[in-house]
Amino acid sequence: MKVSFEQLKSMVVFAQIVEQGSLTAAAKQLGLTRAVASYHLKKLETQLEVTLLNRSTRTMALTEAGIAYYERCRVITEQANAANQQIENIKSEPQGLLKISCPVNVGMQLIVPAINTFKRQYPKIDIDLQLSDDVVDIIKNGFDFAIRGVALSDSNLQATKLTTMSTCICGSPDYFEYFGKPNTPQALVAHKWVVYQLGSKTLTLQKEGKKHEITMQGGLSTNNAAARTAFVEAGHGLGRIPLYDAWPKVQAGLLEIILDDYKSKDIELYGVFPPGAAGSKKLRLFIDYLKAYFVKQHTALGMLKSV
Repeated sequence: MKVSFEQLKSMVVFAQIVEQGSLTAAAKQLGLTRAVASYHLKKLETQLEVTLLNRSTRTMALTEAGIAYYERCRVITEQANAANQQIENIKSEPQGLLKISCPVNVGMQLIVPAINTFKRQYPKIDIDLQLSDDVVDIIKNGFDFAIRGVALSDSNLQATKLTTMSTCICGSPDYFEYFGKPNTPQALVAHKWVVYQLGSKTLTLQKEGKKHEITMQGGLSTNNAAARTAFVEAGHGLGRIPLYDAWPKVQAGLLEIILDDYKSKDIELYGVFPPGAAGSKKLRLFIDYLKAYFVKQHTALGMLKSV
């Protein structure tokens, strides 16, 4: 059976329907109406004389033929994207869109300032930055790149480590005036904490080979890192906070770091991306830029701490 240009379009639509999980989502991703996406699916099934998807008003499942055909359609789509990236990479000046997902606080504190300077250096690379503390499905939602504070768990993605961020134990001056300032890990047990729901509730501190573990408990918890810092600043409890976030407030007298002779667990920041994006010149430039930017930030922070 000879493949027509129109059928190739239908194959790409079919691959998106499978990956997005619905006609509506696929149509949105491709910039089509749902009716057009449905037309391509029906036309493809008519041409092939097989049912590719069993669908009802609420569910959709691949048939045996659909599973086999999707794999071929997926490869065709990836090859087409790779061809576009190859052309992009030989252009003298990188250009195109990068759609990026990032947690809110990391985005506002680190990624937004980095993009500000990146855009000045590469003005033809467009950036679509989406801030959310939810772990989004980057393939389903069409992202080229995502910033994450946890190691890669999805085998369908690739990852690169961007930086390691130090953390510290903080409280407000008002909190310490009222509740006292703990000077040993054991003393932390009696204190209230602002709990960050997306992290571990167990605080681990180390010094001279000895490990101390404390369960953080308190009357305030949040899934937003910026809110956690604000609650700590307001005196509602202690918090384990990234040093980049805490240090400006320490300098302003709004927070105080305690037990800084003990080592708390670092946060490792990763960039994750679909395998098909690995050859993108603009993405490689952005990743390399972020890594260099974080090195400069660490250097500057180290100089501030020594003042």
